[in-house]
Amino acid sequence: MKKVRDIRLTPKMSVGKMVDALGNAGGFVAKKVWQGVQIWRRMVEDPDCVKFFSFPACIVATGCRGVIADLAKQKLIDVIVTTCGTLDHDIARTWKPYYHGDFMADDAELRKEGINRLGNIFVPDSSYGQLLEKKVQSFLEELWSEGKREFSVHELIWEFGKRLKPDSILYWAWKNRIPVFVPGIFDGAVGSQLWMFWQTHREFRIDEFADQQKLADIVFSAKKTGAVIVGGGISKHHTIWWNQFKNGLDYVVYMTTAVEWDGSLSGARTREAVSWKKVKPVAPRVTVEGDATVLLPLMAAAVLERTRKRSRRSL
Repeated sequence: MKKVRDIRLTPKMSVGKMVDALGNAGGFVAKKVWQGVQIWRRMVEDPDCVKFFSFPACIVATGCRGVIADLAKQKLIDVIVTTCGTLDHDIARTWKPYYHGDFMADDAELRKEGINRLGNIFVPDSSYGQLLEKKVQSFLEELWSEGKREFSVHELIWEFGKRLKPDSILYWAWKNRIPVFVPGIFDGAVGSQLWMFWQTHREFRIDEFADQQKLADIVFSAKKTGAVIVGGGISKHHTIWWNQFKNGLDYVVYMTTAVEWDGSLSGARTREAVSWKKVKPVAPRVTVEGDATVLLPLMAAAVLERTRKRSRRSL
């Protein structure tokens, strides 16, 4: 049996060394963080593995937006699956800031001030709805003037990314040709703007079948697939759903705060996905319980620190 070892802090300790120390500590979620990093590294370093990254929109309202943008910039992910709010927050924060807030703020007073509360993040109306209407409508008008009438969701997202600044997730998804799939495209501000544009441009079309075909082509042509899945909901399910058609993921890391005992997908552990053929029985896998705004930067930094740079597979 491996002995439990104390964590010894040293000056200038690297993130990778800290994660190794967590693994040696042997206790509770600390060891799972280490296991998740090892699996993530193996996934990245496997030249046959197509790497999925799935996450909910809420963390894009926080500093984790920069972590995800860097993962895309460094070509450490091949496919993104997320929710419409990711587009909302990524586009909005390209031009306007969000602010530190408080979970216990008076929400009625915030409403009077034109401020929306997302947990302990404050999102002014001027940084969100008003801005998104202006930007998204201008993007769509520009595309319309170029004679473009129909898009898959991931193609339209690339068009948005091309028009953003290099601090954004969508910019690097476009730059590195990483498809971004949003199965619930109308569940957010950007989706509402698409509907509004359609009111006066009836030939405008969103082809969601083309996104499903693109996903099918990726999954069926992949020798192996792996996924880092943050949170739950539709983005998690869409990722594991498509991977069941190749008998499951070959590597998987979940990060979640949800519980398992209510039967929700968000709280379901990796072992449950094995029963659905969404994760292979022999796949290296771990569920890391905790807040993604802490876990994701820590684990991603450890992966970036030690992973060899390599060219992303062409999809």
